[in-house]
Amino acid sequence: MTTPANNLVDASEGFFAIANSPEFRDDPYVFYKMLRDATPRLRTDFGLWFLSTYADAAAVLRDPHNSSDEKHSNLYEFFTEQARENGRELAVFDIPVMLFMDPPDHTRVRGLVQQAFTPRMVEQIRPRAQQLVDELLDAVAARGDNTFDVVTDLAYPLPVTIICQLLGVPVADHHRFAEWSQTLSRAIDPSPIRSPELETEITLAGVAFFEYFDALLNERRGAPGDDLLSALIAAEAEGDRLDGQELFGCALLLLIAGHETTVNLIGNGTLALLRDRDQLNRLRDDPSIARVAVDELLRYDSPIQMTQRIALEPFELGDGEVVAPGEQMIVMLGAANRDPAAFDDPNRLDVARAEARRHLSFGGGIHHCLGAALARVEGEVALSTLVRRFPGLDLAGEPERRPNFTLRGLATLPVSH
Repeated sequence: MTTPANNLVDASEGFFAIANSPEFRDDPYVFYKMLRDATPRLRTDFGLWFLSTYADAAAVLRDPHNSSDEKHSNLYEFFTEQARENGRELAVFDIPVMLFMDPPDHTRVRGLVQQAFTPRMVEQIRPRAQQLVDELLDAVAARGDNTFDVVTDLAYPLPVTIICQLLGVPVADHHRFAEWSQTLSRAIDPSPIRSPELETEITLAGVAFFEYFDALLNERRGAPGDDLLSALIAAEAEGDRLDGQELFGCALLLLIAGHETTVNLIGNGTLALLRDRDQLNRLRDDPSIARVAVDELLRYDSPIQMTQRIALEPFELGDGEVVAPGEQMIVMLGAANRDPAAFDDPNRLDVARAEARRHLSFGGGIHHCLGAALARVEGEVALSTLVRRFPGLDLAGEPERRPNFTLRGLATLPVSH
């Protein structure tokens, strides 16, 4: 890594500057190893912890007493006040989103939607996913120009179409919220790395999303259908199960989370395979390992690099180190997934890795990703079909990374076939 990255071990305040650098965005795993080897529990002077080992990450995520609501952090008021002094407002919405809820509200709201995402229900979507992948790749082949973009031609339209159909959102509208979704996904990046300009963009995207869904939900109230939005509206009508703001928060989260992770899984996974032809050929020649391969690709280059929790009571990490109430823990999922204490030879891609499913890319505990089963099915169908249909698949240009920190993915992935 560069000199600034090495300085980070000695000066923790440089972390977010490094996290925003092109070098980090291109390959954060070299940095993670350096951080984990030197300071696996890095605590800043202002009480922010960076945890990079698998054991710490798993312990924090699985403890239900740690909060995911940033407003419980000692730093929340600090950053809010700092933003006001700089003449701006943080893009913090009062809309309750399940991702940042604690029990009992989280338990109640999650219970209303989780039945739509059980492995059994998701398996029923597999034939539709296969049909969509075949149609998308047929369209690529029919163009006859021997090149395409994995992100725009496959990774994005597949999960967007499926989540739109599941929710009852017109697929024809997906182009309207594509940019809003990409902007709003930056809202889960840590506050210190969000610029004033980005805060404004996030706020505007949130307003646009609200106006869109407000009209759509009103339409569904008048004419309910056989979809998840209509089911959530029915729960809203019961009053004590889901209120109007929670309904919007569910719709927003399901639409964004329902495709963002899978877009990054397919993009990151394809790039990893193209950079390791032996593993690509292994997957192509043995479709039976597709499920394991998807988990290994999730581990190897996680679509979600970090999450955060706030200690509501003293939380012991082990070895006598205690996180005080109100202190915020940044759980480095990408680093934990490359921890040699948890995975043998972790920097090696192995599409048949026996312990791959132990990865933490979907989080853990009560906030384990609701759509994990759906993302796995979509990734499995897309990646296995892609390498089978185009055995000569190869890079046709330099991939472009998205600017996000929390969500790691590609904006473009040009390939030839």
